[in-house]
Amino acid sequence: MEILNRKAKFDYEILDTYEAGIVLKGTEIKSLRMGNANIKDSYAIIKNNEAFLLNMHISTYKQGNQFNHDETRTRKLLLHKKEIYKLRDKVEMNGYTIVPLKVYFSKNYVKVLLGLGKGKKNYDKREAMKKRDTELYLKKMTKY
Repeated sequence: MEILNRKAKFDYEILDTYEAGIVLKGTEIKSLRMGNANIKDSYAIIKNNEAFLLNMHISTYKQGNQFNHDETRTRKLLLHKKEIYKLRDKVEMNGYTIVPLKVYFSKNYVKVLLGLGKGKKNYDKREAMKKRDTELYLKKMTKY
């Protein structure tokens, strides 16, 4: 089960990627296994030399009753210290953003693929759309 952030590659120019673990509660894991999550509007921050994921929406688990979690709570990311320092320096100095690209299971652990990206301008987005449309058109033409 993978949860993708398709909008991230359209809105940001991704320069580097990092794999991080994430601290979750029991009902969040069960809900993720069912695929009830959304990372479209989420982003990561570095605070007190720790990484956190904000605005990740994980729906409540229906059978969780009193043990259910808050859907958009701040979740801690598990990264090496060197990676955290590297990300912190890039975000503070160069104005980059840390966006989650996908959430997936690796063995029994939930992992988040983080992308270090710089926001695209509107003309860059139009150029990407034009390129995608021409590639689709050429693909259709070669099919016939």
